[in-house]
Amino acid sequence: MTHVTLRSEFETLIDPYAPVAQVGTGFDFTEGPIWHPVDHYLLFSDMPGDVRRRWDARRGVVEVKRPSNKCNGMTYDAELNLVVCEHATSSLVRERPDGRREVLASHFQGQELNSPNDVCVHSSGAIYFSDPWYGRMPVYGVERPRQLGFQGVYRVVPGGEPKLVVERNLFDQPNGLCFSPDEKLLYVNDTVQALIRVFDVNGDGSLANARVFASGIKSELEGGLPDGMKCDQHGNVWVTAPGGVWVYSPRGELLGKVRAPELVANLAWGGSDFRTLYLTATHSVYAIPTKAGPRHEPYMSGRRAGYGATSSTAPAAPILADGEMRLDPQRCAMIIQDLQNDVIMDGGAFAESGAPGHAKQQHVVENVRRLAEAARARCVAIIHVWFVVEPGAPGVTLNAPLFEGLVDSKAMVRGSWGAAPVSGLEPRPGDFVVEKMRMSAWEGTRLETILKATGRDMIINTGAWTNMSVEHTARTGADKGYFMIVPEDCCSTMNADWHNASINFAMQNVAVVTRADTVIRALG
Repeated sequence: MTHVTLRSEFETLIDPYAPVAQVGTGFDFTEGPIWHPVDHYLLFSDMPGDVRRRWDARRGVVEVKRPSNKCNGMTYDAELNLVVCEHATSSLVRERPDGRREVLASHFQGQELNSPNDVCVHSSGAIYFSDPWYGRMPVYGVERPRQLGFQGVYRVVPGGEPKLVVERNLFDQPNGLCFSPDEKLLYVNDTVQALIRVFDVNGDGSLANARVFASGIKSELEGGLPDGMKCDQHGNVWVTAPGGVWVYSPRGELLGKVRAPELVANLAWGGSDFRTLYLTATHSVYAIPTKAGPRHEPYMSGRRAGYGATSSTAPAAPILADGEMRLDPQRCAMIIQDLQNDVIMDGGAFAESGAPGHAKQQHVVENVRRLAEAARARCVAIIHVWFVVEPGAPGVTLNAPLFEGLVDSKAMVRGSWGAAPVSGLEPRPGDFVVEKMRMSAWEGTRLETILKATGRDMIINTGAWTNMSVEHTARTGADKGYFMIVPEDCCSTMNADWHNASINFAMQNVAVVTRADTVIRALG
């Protein structure tokens, strides 16, 4: 099946000949697909059949819940609890892994909701959902009279009542909804009006400045209307439509059409690298490889409490495709090593070494700070590694010039300004701190204990002494079986020659050498 390219940008998102593989069939009407980022399976609903199913490559399709209250749209919150729109109960519910069920929303101003249909989660924890009345129709729900006289879109926060965030009569049947990558925009489509509206998201979670983003999403020749909708990592909007899925640029330009054999109701990215687009299409579920992945949803970094090592179905290495690196944030840890006052600051014990000048040349503090902020936002583990000795340096062996110089300079003494992290790189709540008395971050420290406890096997390796601490940590990490990523503009040493020699030769054999901006993009 050939997909339809209308603008050249479409072919940067998906191959026009990308195969459409059927992974399951024989269902009544499939909906609500969502991929579990840790256990690696697709969950989907079958409303008329009143059943929920899952699919994975090993077991195929398995029934997991019957009856399912004719559930429709589903997603996960940041703790990997399942959030479900139920047609039969007119409720939005949260299902916890231990089976507990919590009703998040069922009424608005004392009247029953119509039938929550689709749902998305903001990084603040607020949940937005659409409420058409399809669930009060025969087949797709339980036929019964409506209590509300309109179809709205709502926001609900933990412990709160649902708040209407759109004008009551703006939508005929609001359906799919999704955030832009920066969460500054919320897109909501209307199945009856065959269009997509976009809203600005205010700081308090309310919506403003409603306007039509795309219209005319219908055809007299093919079945299909706006229903499910997702935003990709670049801000393009993928919406179910006649013939399959239509893809719009952030400017509202129709870029192309993904073709499917059946009428598509919803879509979700999944797979170990989130580069497989799953389509729930009437009687079947299909999978299509894509070049682009989804916007980073909060659940994609979610980890259940006590969840340890990474699933064995995860990819074996950082994924490199089309020259672009892709990293799974939940497998990553970022090391910030030796970026302490004595090491790289004027006035520090090693100020005469040239290290402060090279650190400034590399913009190492700003680059590391910027990368750490982006990593924290994606739930990457941040680990500060500091060289710290007690007054008088007890326990520091003098078996190498490096350690002799350390003792002679009275450097990195606990409690001193010199041992403290440089301004801007102080630990934040949730970060880890590891102390060492050797070049490598591994030797005599609890680094590996932290990595194993948090299930991290990809290390973003940054810090001072490129040719010593950073390189030694990369070499040992590679020997231990970790994937080492070294953003070279997040490292510095005594001079550019020593830095370049390490980066261009030794480090190439033990790590993926890259730059901060590439790592930020790779984290999604």
